[in-house]
Amino acid sequence: MSVRHTRAKGEPRFPDGPKADPAGSHFERRIRSFQPRRSRVTAGQADALQRLWPKWGLDIDGQTTIDLAELFGNDNPVVLEIGFGMGEATAQMAAADPGTNVLAVDVHTPGQGNLLNLADRNGLSNVRVGNGDAIILLREMLTPDALDGLRVYFPDPWPKKRHHKRRLIQPEFLTLAATRLKPGAVLHCATDWEPYAEQMLEVLTAHPDFENTQPDGGFAPRPDFRPLTRFEGQGLDKGHVVHDLLFRRRNHQDPH
Repeated sequence: MSVRHTRAKGEPRFPDGPKADPAGSHFERRIRSFQPRRSRVTAGQADALQRLWPKWGLDIDGQTTIDLAELFGNDNPVVLEIGFGMGEATAQMAAADPGTNVLAVDVHTPGQGNLLNLADRNGLSNVRVGNGDAIILLREMLTPDALDGLRVYFPDPWPKKRHHKRRLIQPEFLTLAATRLKPGAVLHCATDWEPYAEQMLEVLTAHPDFENTQPDGGFAPRPDFRPLTRFEGQGLDKGHVVHDLLFRRRNHQDPH
């Protein structure tokens, strides 16, 4: 059957795939750090969404608590990645570290299809794709200390001053994330937007639940495990500097 069959009004695009707005109106209206982009889905991406969503997809509806061991079928450590774009770096990292499970969350349908496709083609059974708002996932669906790491690579910089409140890396977000990270787990951020990098460093340094892994208290060199993304390559070509930040969730028994 052609993927291009005409849909009746209101018929879901991918009947077995990700829902358009999984959490619906169950939760408060707040300023979002993302904008759903419904851009064009290729035939390959649409096929992957249809075929693989029931097996590897997760709609973030805020209605249930997730058992991560059940979701992945093992007890391996789980890292949450918020915002994965087209998923190339996610797939590379998952392939390089098969003993770590990656729960990758985004709202971008073509990216979801692309990552499912990459996971399928490369036999990556350690990737699950979450669709929806990562805040609802963290707050409503994960248990305390559930995560062994958190990755936020190239979040939307919201460059205009009036939009800064939309940026994801804010004190409230860090407080929530800290409750879901095990003590010692690392939050790894990367951005090529200099003013946002400075803000991230400031907010993370000031936060009582996190400590910088860098002894000098500054930015970290890009670790080998984070691949250079296509997006990053384009930025570097334009002379953008990419900053990595690696902060550890404090164990509050520490004498700080």
